[in-house]
Order: sequence, then C-alpha cells, then structure tokens
Amino acid sequence: VAALIPMLLLELVLMLMLCAVVLGWVARHFGFPYPIALVVGGSALSFIPNLPDFPFDPQLVLVVVLPPILYQAALLTSWKDFKANLRDIGLLAIGLVAFTTLAVGVAVKLVVPEMPWAAAFVLGAIVSPPDAVAATSILSRLNIPRRIVPVLEGESLVNDASGLVLYKFAVAAVLTGAFSLADASLQFAGLVLGGLAIGIVLAFVFIAIHKRLGDPFIEVLMSLSIPYATYIIAETVHVSGVLAVVAAGLVRGRYSPEIVSAEMRILARSVWNIFVFVLNSLIFMLIGIHVSHVIANLTQYSIGELVLWGSLVSVVAIAVRFVWVYPAAWLPRLLSRTLREREPRPRKRELFVVSWCGMRGIVSLAAALALPVTLPNGVPFPYRDLIVFLTFFVIATTLIGQGLTLSPFIRRLKVGADWESEKERERARSAMRQAAASAIEATSGKASPALIKVLQAEFSGVADPDETIRTAGALASDIRRAAIDAERKALIALWRNNEIGDEVLHHLEELLDYREAQLKG
Repeated sequence: VAALIPMLLLELVLMLMLCAVVLGWVARHFGFPYPIALVVGGSALSFIPNLPDFPFDPQLVLVVVLPPILYQAALLTSWKDFKANLRDIGLLAIGLVAFTTLAVGVAVKLVVPEMPWAAAFVLGAIVSPPDAVAATSILSRLNIPRRIVPVLEGESLVNDASGLVLYKFAVAAVLTGAFSLADASLQFAGLVLGGLAIGIVLAFVFIAIHKRLGDPFIEVLMSLSIPYATYIIAETVHVSGVLAVVAAGLVRGRYSPEIVSAEMRILARSVWNIFVFVLNSLIFMLIGIHVSHVIANLTQYSIGELVLWGSLVSVVAIAVRFVWVYPAAWLPRLLSRTLREREPRPRKRELFVVSWCGMRGIVSLAAALALPVTLPNGVPFPYRDLIVFLTFFVIATTLIGQGLTLSPFIRRLKVGADWESEKERERARSAMRQAAASAIEATSGKASPALIKVLQAEFSGVADPDETIRTAGALASDIRRAAIDAERKALIALWRNNEIGDEVLHHLEELLDYREAQLKG
C-alpha cells in the first residue's frame, strides 16, 4: 500500500491540474474571476462517488500556500497608496476582522449551543478576512475611482495577518482549554511587532544578496525562496510569519524597480503568475475533495440544518461588513474637523461597493484545512468537520453570490470613472520621451544625422516602420539601449517623487522590459 501512495498522489495532482486548466479556460471565456470557477469546480468534485482521499498534513497547508501568495500581493502593492489609505485599511483589516470574528462566533454559538466558545471563534477567525483578489480584478477592469482598489488590496494584505493571528489564539484556546485576554494582548503585540521587524530586516538582507547575483534564473529562484524563508524564520522565533512576509514584500517591492533587471522581471512575472495560479487552483480543488469526506462525517446533521447554518454564517459575515464600513467612513470625519477639510466626503455608492467586496477565499480555505485533527490528548478537534463545511459554504456563497453580482452593481450604481491614472500615464510618457530625446541627442557625435533623426522619431512614437528596420545595427542598438535606460530613469524618478503611482509604473516598466529584451534578442 505504501508503494501505491506516491502513484496515487501523482494521479490526484494530475487530475487537479487538468481540472484547473478547464476551469481557468471557462473563467476566461465567460469573463469572470477564476476563483469563482475554481470554487464551483471544487464543489462539483465533492459529489464524485468513491473519490479517493488526498493524504496531506493540514499543518503544512498554511506554510506551503500562504507565503508566496501574500508575498506576491505585497510586491505589487503601492506603498504610496498604502500609506495614503492607512486609516481606512486599518479600520477594515484589524477592526472589521475582530468584529467579524466576534459576530460570527456568537451567531454559531446561538444555533449550535453544544459547540465550545473557542471553537465558535475559530470559525469566526477563519471567515473574517475577505479575499479581495476577485474584487480588485473586476474593479480594475471597470476603471472606477482608483482610491477604492488600494483600500481593498491593502485590506487583503493586513487582514490576512490579523485574521490568522486571531485564528491562532482561538485554536490555542481550543487546544489548551484556557484563554487570558491580558496575555493574549501582550502576545498579539509581540507577534505583530516582531513579525514586522523580522520582515523588514530580512528584506534588506535579500536586497543586498540580490544585487550580487547577476543571473536572472538564480534571481527568480531566490525570489521564490524569500517568502518561505521569511515565514519559517519568523515562525521559528515565535512571531507572525504572515506579517513578516507582507513586510518583506512591501519593502522589497519599493526597491525592486532599481535592483531588478528587465530580463529577470520578465521571467519572474511569468513564473510567479503561474506559480500562484497553481497554488490557488490546487487548494480550491483540494477543498472540493476534502469536503466530500467532511460531509460524509456530518451524518448527525440533516441537510436542512447544514444549509440553514451555512446560510446564517454567510449572512452574518456579509451583513457585518455593511454595519462596519459606513460608520468607519463617517465617524472619523464627524470627530475631526481637520479630516473634513483635508479629505473629500465618502460617496455612498463607493461605500456600497467596498461593503459588497467581502468575498472569502484562499486564506479561509487554507486556515480551515490547517486545523489540527486531534487535540494533544488524542481527542478529535471539536466540530472540525462542521467548521470546514461552514467555511466552504461561506466561501462558495460569497464568491459566487457577491463575485458575480459585483460588476452589475457597479454598472447600476454608475460609480464614476477616475481618469487620474490616464493623466499620470501621459505625464510619464511625456517625461520619458524627453529623456529619450536627450539621450539620443547626446550621441550625435557618434551617429549620422539621418540615424539620429530616425531614432528620435521612433522614440517619439511617429517612426516609419520601414525606416526603423533599415536602422538595425550595433550602433543603433547601443543608442536605443541608452534611450531606454534614460526613459527608465525618468520613469523611476517620477515614481520616487510621487508624481505617478505604482500602477502606472508597473505598466510602463513592463513595456520598457520587453523593448529592452527585443534589443538583446
């Protein structure tokens, strides 16, 4: 039997990968976020009869899945926008997570009185952090006010950490049977501050190492190792590994435009997108297989009870966000005159969009699967199967219900578009054209006037393709490379001076990367 386990694992992984390919194509074809297709596919898998069990250590799920996903999100998060929206992000990512944990825990305890309070709060902590991946992908495509997207992205980073810290405390209370608010508060502060400190220190260590590598393949391999190394080191010294990973990603993302080569960025972009997609796909498929066995163990409950409880938890998780978002947006303005004068009034339509973006996802899945199977004394973890089932029910309800209706709601509410990004993009293009023109003009002593004229036209965007082809050659390539370097420096300077945001930086930086790669090819 032992000899058959590796083959069984290989067959199951292959099946999950093929399912992910099909579901990913379906999501792309019909134009909705792929987590929705994956969660529906995972649900369908649970109905396959005699489906073999997928042997895995639930404690490894958080270690394998979360660090790279959080790290990539942190790398792409705008530090400028993060700081500008820090108050709103904190209120959502910390205050709302704690409020949701309490509300869901109380609701579950009311309908399942036999469940221990600690176990009820475990479920509350698991479903407290929303996953903003699907929401932000829809918001970005619809070109609505840009200030909404940074809040949701920043919330998704920090709420994962705060939710998992509360999750650890709740699980520890179940395992030990004891809980002290004073001790928990001190431990919470230590976990948070220690995790941030470890992440920042390690980020600068990895940056120093990265500058000395000089090989894109080794650099990409190291970038894949950073989140795991950071998480393991932080957890080893008993601080928050999740916050350490987020801090390391934010710091490294701030310096990456200057230390990362175009070749490495192109390679890393593809590798990371595939890697994170595979992790998301496998975890959603895995929960589908696992849920089939969980449902089989819930025979003491009727289908009606399970659906009723799942619906109640889902409604509470959705409603609590509305109850929190509107007061959190208005109360600070009522209490601070300076705030009223400095910031625009919150728009009700935008607050509704933020409130409706409460889809649960990968973090809740990983946390549910990572629940211990037994207590230290060998007794099964109380209500573990019910907690996993209710978690999956909430994920399915919010991802499908809210995810598919978010776009129609935005259109119906007629939330106005924000053209600030386009203005920043044009400002950056203008500065890049001027920098390229100056760099080309500086080579006038080395190149003929005809070549200079053609290259000036090429970088101003009005080149004749036939003329561009005829200017191929070593000298022309050197001048083009110098012009691209000048454009990149001008772009980074605008970003450093906060004249453009990270979204514009990444978009134009990607175009420069591919142009530079064409020269090397």
